[in-house]
Amino acid sequence: MTARHLKTIGSLNASLPVRPGAPARVETLGVEPLYRGYFGANRYTLTHETFAGGSLGPITREVFERGHAVAVLPYDPARDELVLIEQFRAGALVAGWNPWLLEIPAGMIEPGEQPEDVARRETAEEVGLPLGRIEFIAHVLCTPGASSETVAFFCGEVSTGAVPEHGGLADEHEDIRVFTMHADEALALLDGGVLDNASTLLVLQWFALNRARLRARWLSKED
Repeated sequence: MTARHLKTIGSLNASLPVRPGAPARVETLGVEPLYRGYFGANRYTLTHETFAGGSLGPITREVFERGHAVAVLPYDPARDELVLIEQFRAGALVAGWNPWLLEIPAGMIEPGEQPEDVARRETAEEVGLPLGRIEFIAHVLCTPGASSETVAFFCGEVSTGAVPEHGGLADEHEDIRVFTMHADEALALLDGGVLDNASTLLVLQWFALNRARLRARWLSKED
């Protein structure tokens, strides 16, 4: 994976909704690079219109520039099973939380890639399974007060007949536990405060609302 500055990615592909750029009511006066590495940070000086009329600023905002990501929920409609993963996260450790998080496969969009390509690549790398059909879930900002990062969420069709116990790439220092859960068991995690990963929580809530429709369509071999 390379150092990235992917702010140029707007509408990532035809499967994602078009997002407008900076509205006319905002004027960017300057951008100061603060850090360049695997991630980056910039200090923006800007002014913008207020709801009451007039303008606010100049103000400065420091923005963490991580790039754009994709996350995918692998689902086997025949077995009615989901594939989840567990891996170490340094950010959770620094926050004082258990750093081994229950997650779904995810990864950063590299230059030239489309989100659906990343969904297929990351699922193959992290859980060792090819994706069949893919359904778009949502495209969201993660922490818009401090970061420009977005995540595109998908649900992808898999066969859980041969799921490996471990996944990930050694050259990226990934140590991933892979496991399947029946859909009922996975959805039960939505209660009781078990989930502490926002991506996993979001896609499971979507799945709870769309499971019957999605399973019926995929089992009927539509698309």
